[in-house]
Amino acid sequence: MINKKERINLRSLAQNLKPVVWVGKDGFTENVLKQIDEELFNHELIKISMQENTTPPTEFELTEMAVKLGAEVVTTIGKKIVLYRHSEKKGIKHIEF
Repeated sequence: MINKKERINLRSLAQNLKPVVWVGKDGFTENVLKQIDEELFNHELIKISMQENTTPPTEFELTEMAVKLGAEVVTTIGKKIVLYRHSEKKGIKHIEF
């Protein structure tokens, strides 16, 4: 689990990120979760964007999704979600705390 100082650091790193996963009207389907899992493996820190006509997930739904993915919800702002999970992938720039 990340602490407050780490969360603040991750939020600042996420400001310049472009969304790599877009969630449509069907929400967090198995295919979307697979895509999120793959992106977390490749990047560690990702931004997810939800389409205008979708309802943002509740805090419970976000927590449930994060647990399923082994990730941490860094922040949510409107229809943007930032997730973090340490990756064991070699050859990428890992986030150091």
